[in-house]
Amino acid sequence: MPTDVIMPQMGESIVEGTITKWLKKPGDRVEKDEPLFEISTDKVDAEIPSPVAGILTEIKIPEGATVGINTVVAVIGSSASTDKTSAHATDIVMPQMGESIVEGTITKWLRKVGDHVEKDEPLFEISTDKVDAEIPSPVAGILTEIKIPEGATVEINTVVAVIGGIIGAATHAAGTKPVESATVKSAAPAIENAVSIPAPAPAAHEGRPIRSSPLVRRIAKENKLDLNRIPGTGSNGRITKEDALRHLSQYGPGSSSAPAAPQPPPPPLSGDLVPMTKMRAIIAQRMVESVRTSPHVHTVYKVDMTRIVRLREREKAAFQQRNGFNLTYMPFIATAAIEALRRFPIVNASLVGTSIQYHQNIHLGIAVALEWGLIVPVIRQAEQRKFVDLARTLADLALRARTKKLLPEESTGSTFTLTNAGVFGGEFGTPIINQPESAILAIGGLRKEPVVLTDSEGNDTIAIRSVQIYCLGFDHRLIDGADSGRFMLEFKKVLETWDRKLD
Repeated sequence: MPTDVIMPQMGESIVEGTITKWLKKPGDRVEKDEPLFEISTDKVDAEIPSPVAGILTEIKIPEGATVGINTVVAVIGSSASTDKTSAHATDIVMPQMGESIVEGTITKWLRKVGDHVEKDEPLFEISTDKVDAEIPSPVAGILTEIKIPEGATVEINTVVAVIGGIIGAATHAAGTKPVESATVKSAAPAIENAVSIPAPAPAAHEGRPIRSSPLVRRIAKENKLDLNRIPGTGSNGRITKEDALRHLSQYGPGSSSAPAAPQPPPPPLSGDLVPMTKMRAIIAQRMVESVRTSPHVHTVYKVDMTRIVRLREREKAAFQQRNGFNLTYMPFIATAAIEALRRFPIVNASLVGTSIQYHQNIHLGIAVALEWGLIVPVIRQAEQRKFVDLARTLADLALRARTKKLLPEESTGSTFTLTNAGVFGGEFGTPIINQPESAILAIGGLRKEPVVLTDSEGNDTIAIRSVQIYCLGFDHRLIDGADSGRFMLEFKKVLETWDRKLD
């Protein structure tokens, strides 16, 4: 049976005490009479021993708090190996992340046995053939057992962990530890330049004490957020979880200072045989299938981006001030692609058997490079969006892709894809089609070059211009060279003669 640990009375006139330090943490085994916590009263400072032997399953009063005598400050549970669960135990199952998903791979446990987790706090990361995601805890409590280690693939609805009840003795006795995935890192992954993190938020508390919960402080620590810059909407200015997540969505990780450049994972040593991750294996399978399915042809066009570069430089400060996020080049490129797709719908079509499926809408896929693979979030009905809405959606999807917050339906159903081959400095790339689409546009690196300009009278001059190379990969079963050429000329025209408002 669980045993309540109370604040003791340290003298006849003592009515309260302050917990100055916990000597054990939830999940730890304690022996009878072993020091459990330290208290301070107006008469004495003392170590308080555990009244029983068992597992410390819950700490109810944090360090620094003052409570009256006989207040329950902690709970110690039985450590009997046969007592694995209690009436309050909650099974955590592998969720179904989409209608066609039947299994998932646990890539990382974010908490360890004995940790206290809050409801909706991220508990573990999974990878499926549709999406990588963080799975939140359905309840608050102590993580008492991890049943499935990192790297294991299990069917949906499989119990992967238990929250509540008694610490699973088998978990400790067998020495079970989650297997550290060789490819999953906690650092922010590399990402294409669809997103620029806005400038840091101004100080919000102006020297006043910062009130926040342990969950908020954990979110801040893991994402390098400055709590002093997050306005609190809770009681007495307390920073809530929603405040922290809103700040993270708006300003991104590392918003207390300039974002650090993402670091690649350490390469394997020569001779190492490293198994593929679930995502890497799926990408490999899809790429081979695409090359076998579609006869790929590529056409390359150079676009003078000087007009766009100058416009962005002139407008980016006001745009950020109006909308709360940075103006990047991607919404210009996406707009031009959407306009060209509207003019030439064959490039937005798919081949279904011996028929051509002309799609009613343009569902624009944006390939995002992650440190552990590749994912393609989708902007649905992109042709109906205004420029600022398109820009905001690009920023939001890319940020949530790299922080594993995408929903399954947000990475399926695209009809045409943009991929940024130039983000790493390359001139251009020859992309593989994202099936069942029929075309994909690769964006090359933006750089200055000497260009020959011809005026209306035929006179030639040399000028320094900002240029970018774009490569369209297309399925030659459906799209002819003439179709691809007309599409790329329209795309090029929109960018080189841009005359649209940024709203």
